[in-house]
Amino acid sequence: MPTLRRRVAAVTAVLALSVTAGGTGTSAFADGGLHPGKSPTATGYGGAVSSVDADASAAALGVLRHGGNAADAAVAAAATLGVTEPYSAGIGGGGYFVFYDAGTGKVETIDGRETAPETMPANAFINAATKKPYPFAELVSSGVSVGVPGSLATWERALTRWGTLGLDEALKPAIKVAEDGFVVDETFRQQTLDNKVRFSAFTPTRNLFLPGGDAPAVGSVFRNPDLADTYRLIAGKGTDAFYSGALAEEMAATVQAPPKDPAWAPPASAPGTSIPAFPGYLTTADLAAYTTLDQDPTHVEYRGYDVYGMAPSSSGGTTVGEALNILEPFNLGGMSRPAALHHYLEATALAFADRGKYVGDPAFVDVPTAALTDPLFGKERSCAINPATAAAKPVPAGDVSTYDGVCPVTPALAAHETDTENLSTTNLTVADKWGNVVEYTLTIEQTGGSGIVVPGRGFLLNNELTDFSYDSTNPADPNRVEPGKRPRSSMSPTIILKDDEPFLALGSPGGSTIITTVLQTILNRVDLGMSVSDSIAAPRASQRNTASVTAEPGFISAYGSGLAPFGHKLVPAGDAFTSAAEIGAATAIEFGRNGRMEAAAEPARRGGGSAMVVKPER
Repeated sequence: MPTLRRRVAAVTAVLALSVTAGGTGTSAFADGGLHPGKSPTATGYGGAVSSVDADASAAALGVLRHGGNAADAAVAAAATLGVTEPYSAGIGGGGYFVFYDAGTGKVETIDGRETAPETMPANAFINAATKKPYPFAELVSSGVSVGVPGSLATWERALTRWGTLGLDEALKPAIKVAEDGFVVDETFRQQTLDNKVRFSAFTPTRNLFLPGGDAPAVGSVFRNPDLADTYRLIAGKGTDAFYSGALAEEMAATVQAPPKDPAWAPPASAPGTSIPAFPGYLTTADLAAYTTLDQDPTHVEYRGYDVYGMAPSSSGGTTVGEALNILEPFNLGGMSRPAALHHYLEATALAFADRGKYVGDPAFVDVPTAALTDPLFGKERSCAINPATAAAKPVPAGDVSTYDGVCPVTPALAAHETDTENLSTTNLTVADKWGNVVEYTLTIEQTGGSGIVVPGRGFLLNNELTDFSYDSTNPADPNRVEPGKRPRSSMSPTIILKDDEPFLALGSPGGSTIITTVLQTILNRVDLGMSVSDSIAAPRASQRNTASVTAEPGFISAYGSGLAPFGHKLVPAGDAFTSAAEIGAATAIEFGRNGRMEAAAEPARRGGGSAMVVKPER
């Protein structure tokens, strides 16, 4: 691993790196090589990357090829995703960064989750006249949903802890893409169309993403010079230029008075649509006070593997870990496929019940992380699985105050949890030649976030605060709104070791379905014997302690009849004509012998992902 920061060779390489085309085109590296469009699988040596986007993967690969490490490459890729995946990620949002340090053999994490403003009241989402919460659709496209962004602080912290580049160098590829543009694909156009009504309500958003009143055409080149300038400002002056000064003042003003076009009216295609654009609470003081958190990861053992995840404020590590502990007593590989999937669905329902009762921001809530990831607790919870019949949902939460691994006699009463976490996010996986590994999930929450672009700055603000239990002011709710609090997340960046060496790193977007996507991918690989690429490509279903199981059409077609005798009710994940029809968009790297790496991304979801390696296997 390089020991000198800002190495001349690495800086020169990044300055020369040119990434000029989108996911369906070609991009030029500093060394003159070209990558064809997206490929969902790549095997080889010397480093690897997997993301949803070819430009982002190319940015990371360019850094790896010229001496940067996994942390450097991950930040370069994340910044580029802020350009090419602006509806899923960017400096207006936050996320969780998980790092395996080959030098120490330890997994470490950064919590870069957004926080609620200090002046935000507990009843911020409640209509004072009706005493009921505002409709979710109205809250999303508003200033009140915007939390203090954490992505940029995460990038700086990751580079400081583990990187060899400065933030200025790491931003170079993204600046190039923002300036030169990327080729619009079907996914970008569809996601723009999905948001056309609300984007049209905000003048700066409409001007940027709806040129001429329509979504950019597939095959056209989309440029974002405002974002290029914003990145240049940050590259020149550091993160202080974001968390203080003119840009901070502009963000706060935008949240407090969202730039809604006063002449906007619902289009004929969406009569009755209401976008009140409620003012929010973000201040310059909130931005100046923001800090990331260094955290220990969650850890469980599963079938001889050490599984590390993200601790609260994310619920990903505890919920994936608990579900694995619940499944540990069962021989899934020896079952029929429907029976194995039945156990998977029941385990996630149980883990989600405990997630709802116990998990929130540990700075505000006493989260029983050790109990939730205790194998004895998982074994006791596994007693609730009937191998022949699905339990009525919602199932009750377990009791973390007293457990011994023995089946309880009388269950507690179930409580229904309203889940408002949305589907959009992005994920990337990077490994370098020294053996360092990054799993990073970042988001602005809803596809398109709050729908509000900061005028003249080129990026969307998040709507992360709707991840709180916005309809609850109950003091017993671990995820209720509180000033300064991080809303509970489902992001589940995961690194798995075997015999103290990396075996698999994976993660996914998808709101609360992130947890089930990561879990199902692990089970596919470890229990069902699929390759990592097939594990990602397999059709998905998500049971989050609800009466119905959300499933992709391919899952329903393949397993619906087999799961019917167990009593599972499968319903489509979403409208087949929108991006919500798919569950997740995973990325992964599996590590083999002698430094061999297999990078894997989606072959079809979100238009397919982009996997690359430094030295392809011949």
